[in-house]
Amino acid sequence: MKIIKTPAAFARWRQKIPAKTSVGFVPTMGALHEGHLSLIEKSNRENRLTVVSIFVNPTQFGPREDFNRYPRPWVEDIRKLKKKNVAALFYPAPESMYPKDFSTEVFVSGLSKTLCGSIHSRGPGHFKGVATVVTKLMNIVRPTRTYFGLKDFQQVRVIEQLNEDLNLGFKIIRCPTVREPDGLAMSSRNAYLTSAERRYAPQLYQTLLYGRKLLTSHPSKSPDQVQKILKNRLSSIPDVKIDYVELVHPRSLQKVEKNRRPILIAAAVKFKSARLIDNILVK
Repeated sequence: MKIIKTPAAFARWRQKIPAKTSVGFVPTMGALHEGHLSLIEKSNRENRLTVVSIFVNPTQFGPREDFNRYPRPWVEDIRKLKKKNVAALFYPAPESMYPKDFSTEVFVSGLSKTLCGSIHSRGPGHFKGVATVVTKLMNIVRPTRTYFGLKDFQQVRVIEQLNEDLNLGFKIIRCPTVREPDGLAMSSRNAYLTSAERRYAPQLYQTLLYGRKLLTSHPSKSPDQVQKILKNRLSSIPDVKIDYVELVHPRSLQKVEKNRRPILIAAAVKFKSARLIDNILVK
């Protein structure tokens, strides 16, 4: 596996790859888990080469978020990538991605202002950081296909809109959320949870499943009624603060008024140790 640390060095490596060779790309912030590895496996099946990036992007962290303590298990990540036969790892330093004179930002309006973008601690600036770094990564890697997990559904929609609006030309492959046996969506931040919080955390997904059951089994219930029921269920989890529970259209991410599928049920909650997000699509 080639480890490449600057955009210029990656460009030199990329130029040597024949034009007809398909390149799959899995962008990550490291602390790799089975969810990331499932994306790599899918890329390996569908492409001649797979590239992975590890970059803890400082511009998508809010001032009170966990940039400095975000897990960075470098040795373990490298071991996992080599085992999956990744062709190249792009591992840039922040200063190589954002030099001193860097002055361009990319912002996808509308989609960036709802759900997580409406929360004060994150806000639309989070997705400005995501959109900017993804634009840079796509221009550097120039992939045939790029793979994203749907745990962060909003992020996928922002990137899809970015790709469409700016004609970046890469194919986005949506991949289902990978879960623990008890239903908790896999996340690098799950490592922050205390043992007690970890026991309660699966209730987030269980609540989403209950919301889907309400929508499908009781079509007379409005999204507002379902939202209130789900909020009450989540509020019963010990030591949890609800950021949001929303029923939205999966393309616009705007609230739906009627029980007409498809509907995305999305939620974010905060334990004392970690913030968790999850969603379920009701088709």
